[in-house]
Amino acid sequence: MDMLRFGTAGIPLSTPQPNTINGIKRVAALGLGCMELEFVQSVNIGQETAQLVKTAAEQENVVLTCHGPYYVNLNAVEQKKREQSKQRMVTASRRAWECGAWSIAFHLGFYLGGQKEKVYHVVKAELQDVSNVLHDEGIAIGLRAETTGKPTQFGDVDELLQLSAEIEGVLPCIDFAHLHARSGGKFNTHDEFSEVLSKVENTLGKEGLKTMHIHMAGIAYSEKGERHHLELAESDMNYKALVQAWKDFHVAGAVISESPNIEADALLLKKTYGTLSHR
Repeated sequence: MDMLRFGTAGIPLSTPQPNTINGIKRVAALGLGCMELEFVQSVNIGQETAQLVKTAAEQENVVLTCHGPYYVNLNAVEQKKREQSKQRMVTASRRAWECGAWSIAFHLGFYLGGQKEKVYHVVKAELQDVSNVLHDEGIAIGLRAETTGKPTQFGDVDELLQLSAEIEGVLPCIDFAHLHARSGGKFNTHDEFSEVLSKVENTLGKEGLKTMHIHMAGIAYSEKGERHHLELAESDMNYKALVQAWKDFHVAGAVISESPNIEADALLLKKTYGTLSHR
């Protein structure tokens, strides 16, 4: 990635005759640069269509990312459920790769009352299996472990950066709204955003900042963490300070808007980014 691209989580709402290919064309027409394939409920693109999607993205110069299935828990008590989770991750990654996607994000699981260190080692072993399968098949998609929105879910910044440092092919997907929600309202100042980006750089080097997969939205939350997404203007998310931090750290990669109005907030973030200067 040579720049920071902004785009939508799924097909833009304003897409005429909405389907994935028309969504890619609409993203380009809006002046945005990326779009996330939503495999959250199922892998909803067939193998033949995947080739058409890849061609359309290349023609429109739109970078594709993907959000994998929600039904993943690499820390499930039953080994059968872990195996099913890993298979879902592999299947989604294969199809996303066939679509030409650059990276794919997953929520990795739940603590289920376990000690964080023990859960980390369980999740790491299972994620290593997924990475090995993809590597052996020559699937070079970025496998992204996403920061999660509730304290009961595995996936704080430190855990995901450690996974990224220890497993080849794994990188973080930083969802700044999730960080804000799971912390009860923290991670909402320039200094706090800079702290996160500094951790990325210290763990993964400058390359970590140049290959970021970011999720962004306004968010409603309680003491238990995330409740639901909001439009940025309707939330307390200090997005201007966050965009300034991206600018200051020379971040590149993909910023995916998960707002209820996905293209409006993607365009807002892009416009804000264009108006700010490096500090």
